Amino acid sequence: MKDFFRNNGALILVIAVLLAAITAVSSYVLQGVPNPLANVLGVITTPIRNGISSFAGWAEGIYNYSFQYDELQAENARLRKEIAELEAKAREGEADSKENERLRTLLGLRQKRREFDFESATVTARGSSNWASTLTLSKGAEQGVQAGNCVVDEAGNLVGIIEEAGANWSTMITITDATLEMGALIARTDSTAVLEGDFTLMAEGKLKLTYLPENTELITGDLVLTSSMGGNYPSGLVAGTIESIHTDASGMSRYAVIVPAADLDDLVQVFIIKAFDIVE
Repeated sequence: MKDFFRNNGALILVIAVLLAAITAVSSYVLQGVPNPLANVLGVITTPIRNGISSFAGWAEGIYNYSFQYDELQAENARLRKEIAELEAKAREGEADSKENERLRTLLGLRQKRREFDFESATVTARGSSNWASTLTLSKGAEQGVQAGNCVVDEAGNLVGIIEEAGANWSTMITITDATLEMGALIARTDSTAVLEGDFTLMAEGKLKLTYLPENTELITGDLVLTSSMGGNYPSGLVAGTIESIHTDASGMSRYAVIVPAADLDDLVQVFIIKAFDIVE
């Protein structure tokens, strides 16, 4: 439409001028003409005048639309750019907020467990196998992470153990993995036991507490902690709570089913314990 006005603007202007001139001449001629003839000419020229007025209004509207289109497009592009910049700033602000929260959490953990050397990491992948329960983390050997390091959540609950450390990544088995085995302590009684993964329970997100002393009193809801027995793992990490107590198939010993304290399904950020002081 804009090209139409550019290519035919002169012609349209000439037509408009001619029509206006005809109307003006007619009006002038009619002055002093007897009424019957004036009426006839008025009937003839009135539609022309009205048409000219309508045409002029239409042409002006189309002209304004056509030549303002580029301005509207430019304004639209500018607004889109401003919106994109604002969205980018909002994302940066959200990232900064998450980073600040991560640092506050890390500081809180360090103040609570001063004997631990923590390295924060994010969960980058989850194991897809039905035969294992693993997570891939964003930190590795370059950050001092080693196989055997314990991993906890923001509350200090045990998440699992590092199984392999690459340069800037690591994989860990979670506390429910069937291969897990580590010393444990029942908080209420100070009785020692062993945390063990179990393939059947792994599918339910749970694990076992085994090697229970015969005289140990167990209660549903008892808190189970890690033990430093053997010196391989730090003590006092919350593993979970006792959900139920059972006697094994032989009828000779008992075991308890443990529900992990950490929410393994929704983990985004974890903390790797790279070093620790043994506290008896």
